[in-house]
This record gives sequence, structure tokens and C-alpha cells, in this order.
Amino acid sequence: MINRKGFLRVLGSLGCAAAVLFSGQAAAAECDVEVSVGDTLAFSTKSIEVPSSCETVTVKLTHTGSMAKNLMGHNWVLTQEADLQAVATAGMTAGVDGNYLPEGDARVLAATDLIGGGESASVSFASADLEAGKSYAFFCSFPGHWAVMRGTFKLV
Repeated sequence: MINRKGFLRVLGSLGCAAAVLFSGQAAAAECDVEVSVGDTLAFSTKSIEVPSSCETVTVKLTHTGSMAKNLMGHNWVLTQEADLQAVATAGMTAGVDGNYLPEGDARVLAATDLIGGGESASVSFASADLEAGKSYAFFCSFPGHWAVMRGTFKLV
């Protein structure tokens, strides 16, 4: 039988273990970003900030619309701000099957597949490849979308 002092010690240990587990889950949640888009030319956010303590960042893109990817497809692409337009222009020749991205282009830091209505896609990338405090650009590379479907990404 456990006495009151022993019970409190066990309870305290469980509380500490729960706090550690919860803080680990909270930290992981800060490293996971969800972005949605519908049959329009707008992401659900214009800016994303992720703690620089995240070793890996995961972006999940969900297309909440109903149009097919060849008509109103979207992806999430991360580049240096200065590379956005050049990458988007170069990707136009890749077509739907190539996700409207230039194959093997080192300027593409991360990208999801092109998705249509009701679909989702994720991309994970190492934060070590990015500079903390620097603004990067994210955009949709579907032809013409990149002009308005864009935002800033930053490790803080």
C-alpha cells in the first residue's frame, strides 16, 4: 500500500512526464504547418513563421475546392525571394505531370506535388538549409497563379 507522500511523489513524476511529453508534442506541432486553398487564387495564409529550433519543417497543403488539378491545380513551392519569378517561368514547360516545376532545379528549396480539389500533399525539409531571420518566398507554380498566390516564409 502506498502512503500519501509516496502517492504525491508518483503523481508528481507522472505530471513531469506528461509535461515533457506535451511540450515535445507542442514543439512538433509548431514545426508542422497546414495551408489550404480552394478553387480560387489564394492560400489560407500570406505568411508563415516557424521556430528556428525546428530541425524539420513539414507543410501540408490541402485543396478544399472541387476543380481538377489540370484546371485549378495548386502546389506549395519554397524559394529564395529573388528566384520566385524565374522558377515559376521555367516551370511552365514542365506541365501538370511535372508539377509545373523545372526538374532538378536547385533554386526550389521545397515543393509539394500539384493537387486538385479534395486532395492534399505534404513536403518536409530541413531547416538547416535555411537562414534564420531571412524571408523566403512561397508560391503556387501553376501558370499565372504565382503572380498572386504567394507569401513569405521565415524561421524565427
